[in-house]
Amino acid sequence: MGGCASKDTSKKSKEEDTGKSAMVDAAVLEKLETGFAKLEASDSKSLLKKYLTREVFDQLKTKKTSFGSTLLDVIQSGLENHDSGIGIYAPDAESYTIFADLFDPIIEDYHGGFKKTDKHPPKDFGDVSVFGNLDPASEYIVSTRVRCGRSLEGYPFNPCLTEEQYKEMEQKVSSTLSGLEGELKGTFYPLTGMDKETQQKLIDDHFLFKEGDRFLQAANACRFWPTGRGIFHNDAKTFLVWCNEEDHLRIISMQMGGDLGTVYRRLVSAVNDIEKRLPFSHNDRLGFLTFCPTNLGTTVRASVHIKVPKLAANKAKLEEIASKFNLQVRGTRGEHTEAEGGIYDISNKRRMGLTEFDAVKEMYDGIAELIKIEKEL
Repeated sequence: MGGCASKDTSKKSKEEDTGKSAMVDAAVLEKLETGFAKLEASDSKSLLKKYLTREVFDQLKTKKTSFGSTLLDVIQSGLENHDSGIGIYAPDAESYTIFADLFDPIIEDYHGGFKKTDKHPPKDFGDVSVFGNLDPASEYIVSTRVRCGRSLEGYPFNPCLTEEQYKEMEQKVSSTLSGLEGELKGTFYPLTGMDKETQQKLIDDHFLFKEGDRFLQAANACRFWPTGRGIFHNDAKTFLVWCNEEDHLRIISMQMGGDLGTVYRRLVSAVNDIEKRLPFSHNDRLGFLTFCPTNLGTTVRASVHIKVPKLAANKAKLEEIASKFNLQVRGTRGEHTEAEGGIYDISNKRRMGLTEFDAVKEMYDGIAELIKIEKEL
């Protein structure tokens, strides 16, 4: 496996490592060379294959972060899964700088032209009263959800976390969340030692996350499972926090129907509340830092489950409107799935180079347009 996976678990390892000569060992280099050759020969459509030229590869293959992460840690998932859309993850925040020659073009490609000279704007949730209900008659929208990701300052991302750090983070997160009040008040359920009944209840509510898929497994994001992982939800089941799933925190607001305004306002008040108690990892150029480069910046994904049978029959038209408003169309169960019963999961695609408000507005306007066209067809 890559560098940081084999780190010793003492807190000191970061400092010690910086002092050592940052040599990437022969076994890692050999794995990189073999993996690179296979990727080159494959018909992979991933952004990794598109931007990992021989020149970039040679430039980065001997680099290491102070957590000991190597290029292999960054690209392992895409080397193992040629059907990846992206193919890279950041094992720690530093990777975005050390391996910038690979991250920057991929970020620019995915986030619609966010260039390496661009700076992500400061956080701005905007006027939260602007958004209303997209589908008051509940004819089209089944449910609405807005989520964001956050990383805790001072901790690396999943592949480099020690078992101790996982436990420590869960402790911090659970005590912070138990301080939430009003509509957000709820319960934290650690995955460790969870009884069957609680587990089933959370599965029925579609709240329980499973151990990572093969893309995350290959990126080494599932170590010490289920240590440090947990789920918080409010009593009304409209507010949810995942602890140490793909990111340190996934903060989620959701409810049935199309009232994006209410969902967005709930998320904003929760994020602001949590931020007062837990410092988040933020970068002046890239915004809020996350494990996967597709989630950087605002980290906001606003989505609806929507039934548009006429547009579904006219896939080209659906895609045309989606790309006009920078929307991403997925199957009902998320990435890499089919639309069940003509229900799509549609969300904003751009998260960088625009504010939180603008990211949600893009989705709001796009969905309004989709509904308008569905009515006309």
